[in-house]
Amino acid sequence: MILVSSCLAGQKVRYNGTDCLNGNIQRLLDENKVTMVCPELLGGFSIPREPAEIVGGNGEDVLDGRAKVISKTGADVTDMYIKGAIETLIIAREVSASIVILKENSPSCGSSMIYNGEFKGVKLAGSGVTTALLRKNGIEVISEEALFQTSAHLFE
Repeated sequence: MILVSSCLAGQKVRYNGTDCLNGNIQRLLDENKVTMVCPELLGGFSIPREPAEIVGGNGEDVLDGRAKVISKTGADVTDMYIKGAIETLIIAREVSASIVILKENSPSCGSSMIYNGEFKGVKLAGSGVTTALLRKNGIEVISEEALFQTSAHLFE
């Protein structure tokens, strides 16, 4: 089974109530190859919610207590991001996920890029909290941007 970010499967769960429907994900969804998950909703957030960014590092740093996830108005939402990551890990294990495809740039789901914590639209190399936890537990995570290039076999 493939675990995917709900927003990539067309669910309007992003912070601003939108989705990021991805054609490749839709194809996998139509073939019943995916289970959807939204780490932020699993962490207790609602829709809509304030945007948040990792301040002081990346997802690994958050898990190690060296960085925080902060909302745009300054609220510390780190615990909710960690809770969502843990719940996502539980689901990944329950469905025996062979790969997890998460939304790039998200403080939860980013697999190679996240925003820099200044809320100015600037990105930096790094992973989100959920991606970091999944990888720490030996689960492969890629972004929707890398999906077809790295996983063409999923479409055969």
